[in-house]
Amino acid sequence: MASSVEDSVPLITPYKMGNFHLSHRVVFAPCSRMRSYGFVPQPYAILYYSQRTTKGGLLIAEATGVSDTAHGYPGTPGIWTKEQIEAWKPIVDAVHAKGGIFFCQLWHGGRISNNDLQPNGQAPISCTDKQMIPQGNDLALADISPSRQLKTEEIPQLINDFRIASRNAIEAGFDGVEIHGAHGYLLDQFMKDRINDRTDKYGGTLENRCRFPLEVIEAVANEIGADKVGVRLSPFANYLGADDSNPEALGLYMVEALNKYGILYCHMVEPRMEATGENSDTPYSLLPMRKVFKSTFMVAGGYDREGGNKAIADNYADLVAYGRWFIANPDLPKRFELDAPLNKYDRETFYSQDPGRGYVDYPFLESSTNVST
Repeated sequence: MASSVEDSVPLITPYKMGNFHLSHRVVFAPCSRMRSYGFVPQPYAILYYSQRTTKGGLLIAEATGVSDTAHGYPGTPGIWTKEQIEAWKPIVDAVHAKGGIFFCQLWHGGRISNNDLQPNGQAPISCTDKQMIPQGNDLALADISPSRQLKTEEIPQLINDFRIASRNAIEAGFDGVEIHGAHGYLLDQFMKDRINDRTDKYGGTLENRCRFPLEVIEAVANEIGADKVGVRLSPFANYLGADDSNPEALGLYMVEALNKYGILYCHMVEPRMEATGENSDTPYSLLPMRKVFKSTFMVAGGYDREGGNKAIADNYADLVAYGRWFIANPDLPKRFELDAPLNKYDRETFYSQDPGRGYVDYPFLESSTNVST
């Protein structure tokens, strides 16, 4: 008997993630696109997300601010106001109309921000007042302002911001939320010992450094249900100066803690994805975390079709998230199924303000003329 497509393409196999029935394992990763004016998602995002929707496919929305202190870059969306909730609704509806499953990534940039993006021009907030040293980066971070260290008594308000944002996301129609605990932003800043220099209960030991992120996760899970909550982590990465002296211990501690809350999935970034390059040599692997975590395990970071298929076939992961290749190929699952050539992505348009070029104008397979293998 001839092999089926599912046998030959592990990425194109169904998967049950909690109460969600996925038709394939190719996830649209959260990708900031800087096209939300005034922190409000715009109508042209309807086409952008719906283009990348397949029936039974999982999409994770771009990093979405939980409060007016959350934004690190201009043009990022939020979900703390009624206007923002209403603006998200038609975008979510368009994804659902095509049978997609849509999660909202909840985000706070922490010290990765500028006074001009903060209410009343105040300093960005973080676990520390140590300013990040700008480094080569697509988001041009030379204008980062010095941060202010949060007082212990202020942290409950941040936890509440995430909780309310999760409720708002469900009101907007999202199927669930992903809490952004990666890539050098606020929650990651608390977790990493080379940033967190606190002496209160949120600093020092591994347990203390992870306390705030876990309190956020617990509050969100209690608010909307753990079966609607995912978490993204990058313990091995050094994005935006967020480095840790023992990343494997950090990763293992977090996934063991996540098991206690019974969350839906853990989304982890590969160790090779460092700020200096996605193919960095590293002795680390996500496999120890995969073995410990009891629910859906998603991986991201430099994957192509071959690598994604191997990750699924070897039971290294349940799902594989793709960012740049999904931006450039709105029909990426179909291309992977057919082993078709891929459109090249254009880095110069990743964070532009153009609602068309590099956003919704990448060709589909049937009309593609500019492709490369």
